[in-house]
Amino acid sequence: MNSRSDRFSQKITGTPPSGIRKFFELIQGRDDIISLGVGEPDFSTPWVMREEAYYHLEQGHTSYTSNWGLPELRQEISRYLERYALHYNPATEVLVTIGVSEAIDAVLRAVLNPGDEIIICEPCYVSYQPLAALCDTTLVHLDTSVNGFYPTAAQIEAAITPKTKALMLCSPSNPTGRMISAAELEKIAEVVRHHQIWVLSDEVYCELVYDGNQHCSIASFPGMKDYAIVLNGFSKAFAMTGWRIGYLCCCAQLMEQVYKLHQYSTICAPIMSQYAALEGLRSGWGEVERMRVSYQQRRNLMYKAFVEMGLEVVEPEGAFYIFPNISSTGLTAEEFATRLINEYQVAVVPGDVFGVGGAGYIRCCYATDINKIKVALERIAALVRELNG
Repeated sequence: MNSRSDRFSQKITGTPPSGIRKFFELIQGRDDIISLGVGEPDFSTPWVMREEAYYHLEQGHTSYTSNWGLPELRQEISRYLERYALHYNPATEVLVTIGVSEAIDAVLRAVLNPGDEIIICEPCYVSYQPLAALCDTTLVHLDTSVNGFYPTAAQIEAAITPKTKALMLCSPSNPTGRMISAAELEKIAEVVRHHQIWVLSDEVYCELVYDGNQHCSIASFPGMKDYAIVLNGFSKAFAMTGWRIGYLCCCAQLMEQVYKLHQYSTICAPIMSQYAALEGLRSGWGEVERMRVSYQQRRNLMYKAFVEMGLEVVEPEGAFYIFPNISSTGLTAEEFATRLINEYQVAVVPGDVFGVGGAGYIRCCYATDINKIKVALERIAALVRELNG
């Protein structure tokens, strides 16, 4: 082995691995574990979408597409977004990406300079902080736990400095399932416009909302097209995690810069995934609704169970996660999750991995077979009883 000390990028060596993946690796090859850890639907991609992909494979459609993505897919995305009062030109303001993760990375690199600050509402999805840090950006960690995991315009306003360049939001939220109301988003939009900063809005869970709630995008408010970037995809609502298909929408001026990164780093999303996604937007909504209803039933079950365990928990309005507080057991989240997997064969994710405000919490994903959820909840309750005497 070469003895040089600078053989690897200091940025990468200083970047921690995903805390979610750490617990995911612990369960690989173990059939005795019930996983409430990884945020992946237990449904298969709707048949009509798989069938469309099979058809194009049989027809030999295995080439590159345009770097932008299939024109008909971008047009369908543009039409779909109109239901949320979003209007994007499919030719210049819609880019098909390899999942939302690529979209986030590309946008951050397109807008951030060394020394800039980005406000990240935490707890949050684990990729936001490292991807922003890799841009030599200063991370401003906004602790939403003080408001029941609900970011407010006042909080954001107080965190802004002359160096603030961007704000990162996710609604419905991973890991908490909280949604930001339209009224609060309108106030946040006022703050964004006043300070002329970018807002990255991760809306990948927007179709998975419960109890009559309606998704609202911050990009839908007047004047926000110049500041908002909408990040969305098919992994969650359409159960397409392995297809790696997402998209981003923003003003044409920013898209010119984002497109360069996409063009050089990934070329285009897989053509079969694009055709499947296109069919989903055209005819897959009945299946999306069936899955949403099932998730709501599971959410109800989990919320009731954690309340009965005596754990503090906020009822999620969307996504498929719940974030109970286990600090009353006297263990840290990591200790609790480790004992749960080793002694009770249930995998959850410690809240600490999602940033500030996550300590003392665990993330449980209810995109799991309901019978397995029932068994997992019984086991979690047994550990809680053991720890609380």
